[in-house]
Amino acid sequence: MTIASLLEPITGKPGATRLENAEDWMQGRTLYGGASALVAYTMATRAFPDLPPLRAAQIGFVAPVGEEIELSAEMVRQGRNVTQVRSEIRSGGTVALTAFWLFGAARSANALRPADAPERWPGTPDDNEVAMKGQGPSFIQNNFELRFGQAKNEDHGATIRRWARLTEDHALDPVARLVLMGDVMPPGAMRIMQRMGPISSINWSFNVLDPDNASEGGWYLAENTSQHADAGYSSERLRMWDTQGRQVLDGLQCVAVFG
Repeated sequence: MTIASLLEPITGKPGATRLENAEDWMQGRTLYGGASALVAYTMATRAFPDLPPLRAAQIGFVAPVGEEIELSAEMVRQGRNVTQVRSEIRSGGTVALTAFWLFGAARSANALRPADAPERWPGTPDDNEVAMKGQGPSFIQNNFELRFGQAKNEDHGATIRRWARLTEDHALDPVARLVLMGDVMPPGAMRIMQRMGPISSINWSFNVLDPDNASEGGWYLAENTSQHADAGYSSERLRMWDTQGRQVLDGLQCVAVFG
C-alpha cells in the first residue's frame, strides 16, 4: 500500500480518523515509528498550509498507534521566520504520539560549515549487496529495499549502517520522505546486547539539514549508533546521507532495551 493512501484520510481538521490498510506499515502492535511520525507531520502541514520548510522536530512515542486514531494540531507560535506547531495522535482514548515541529524560512547565512562526510564511505548502493531480504519486520519487507552500508564480517561496535530506499516512489516531498525513512534502522544497541530481547523507541529528535534534498534513485545511507547504553536504555545518534555523501538528517533517540 502506498503511503499516500495511508495519509489520504488526514484532512487537517481535528477529530477521529481511520487509517485504512495500516497493516502494511505496522511494527508489532503499533504503526512503524517513521510512518506514525509522518501521520503527525501531515496533520500539522494540512492544518496549517503554506508553512516554511521543516527544520527540526521532537517526537514522543508514548503508546501504540493503531488504525483508529484521533488527530489534533495547534499553532504554538508564528513569528516572522520561525513557526512552531504541535500535533498529537490519540489511540484508544490516550495520547499515543506527541510531536513538536519547527518550521523556518531560509535567511542569509551568517555561519557556514558543511556537515561531516560519513567515515569509511561504503560506495554507492549498486556497489553493495542486498541486505535483510526476506528478514526483519513486515513493514521493512513490504516497503523498503536495503543494501549493506558497511563491510560485512567486521566489528562495527554499536553502529548499524545500511543503504535504504522506498520500494515505491509514493509521490512524497523531500521532507516527508526523510520523516518516513529517518527511523528505519534498528538501534545500534542491538549489536552489543548480551542477549536478544525486545526494544522500543521512546522519543526521536532530529534536524533537517537540507529540506530540498533529492538523493539519486531515492537511496539514503542511514546510520544508527549507540553512544551510551546502560540501565535498560540506549542513547542513539541517527544520521542520513544522500548518495553524494551529503548529510541531510541529524537526530537523537532514546531506546528502551528489554531482556
